[in-house]
Amino acid sequence: MLKAIILEDEPLAALQMNRMLEAIPGIEVAGSYSDPDEAIAKAEGLQPDVAFLDIHLPGKSGLQAAELLQEVCPELDIVFVTAYDKYAVHAFDLNAVDYVLKPLHKERLLKTVQRLTDKAQVFRRTRKDDSSRSMRIRLLQTIQFERRNGTVERLKWRTAKAQELFAYLIHHRGQAVRKSDLQEMFWPDLDAKKASAHLYTTIYHIRQALKDTGTDIGIRSMNIKEGYILDAGDIRIDSEEWERDLTRLEAVHTGNAAEHRKVLDLYPGDFLADCDYLWAENERQRLRILWIEHARKLGEFYAGLGQVNEAILIYNRMQEKYPHFEGSYFPLMKLYASLRDRKAVEEQFNRLGALLKEMDVLPEGSVQMWMEEWREGAASVL
Repeated sequence: MLKAIILEDEPLAALQMNRMLEAIPGIEVAGSYSDPDEAIAKAEGLQPDVAFLDIHLPGKSGLQAAELLQEVCPELDIVFVTAYDKYAVHAFDLNAVDYVLKPLHKERLLKTVQRLTDKAQVFRRTRKDDSSRSMRIRLLQTIQFERRNGTVERLKWRTAKAQELFAYLIHHRGQAVRKSDLQEMFWPDLDAKKASAHLYTTIYHIRQALKDTGTDIGIRSMNIKEGYILDAGDIRIDSEEWERDLTRLEAVHTGNAAEHRKVLDLYPGDFLADCDYLWAENERQRLRILWIEHARKLGEFYAGLGQVNEAILIYNRMQEKYPHFEGSYFPLMKLYASLRDRKAVEEQFNRLGALLKEMDVLPEGSVQMWMEEWREGAASVL
């Protein structure tokens, strides 16, 4: 049985909504209010499953009331009641949440209640199946949820903006993010009112998507004017785990080289590389540099031990992953030279030349000199 509350300042409209809902099996009205503050105060004790809210309310807009209701009832579903026609609803960007139009029709309410009932059943099954709860979020290369049972999935976001905003909030988890900053970043071309509506509905969709997965992640408002804080709880983040594993390693030596290789392999790709979000570039670059520096040290370690093939594998991985990083070419030239592989040396030098030509520069003088000497046979070892 779904428990509902009604927030409607028109007495006749509230009475009609109450009677229509009470006539539908599977739902009961726990309270009907005309004052948003009273509804919010009572909701904390009632913990309803759904709230039917009029868009236009005294003192607060329906959007503000909905946001505050979800602060005290995190799992609350919102259904907006509006006199707008479907075109106005679309323009107001309420398509991300459910809504019913005035005048009310029983058939439309029936569909809404059925949708809510189906959703609640899925949610209860997800909560019951503890093995399916999201325990780890992958942000390296792409956004994925890794379940406790090892399965990996991508959430079906309603919009691309919802995925990006979630990624931004999870990256800034535990930090207060101002709403005005989010509106300017994600909807710079809209006026403040429309940007605020887009932000609310996007946050609403993110909350619902996370709720459907059974995850413990929550998004709360500091207050109606300030911003949001994403609480990740004990959810693990792969980029954070990878960096922690890397920093725990001692300098590479024969006793821990295998562990260094393992950590190197655990980096599947750059931070949100598939998404190419502009705001993620600093973190993307920071983690990339950490991986490259780690790979470089590991390559130098193997080369110093005379394990040429192992060193070549490392530098080739660097080159495949980041072909525009010139630091892999010269070490490979010297390693192939030690194997007397003339073709491979020439290929690496030509690749380096082609790369630098794109930037309108030449290889460093020391590299050109080494190459000339090697060609003359004066240098055939490292």
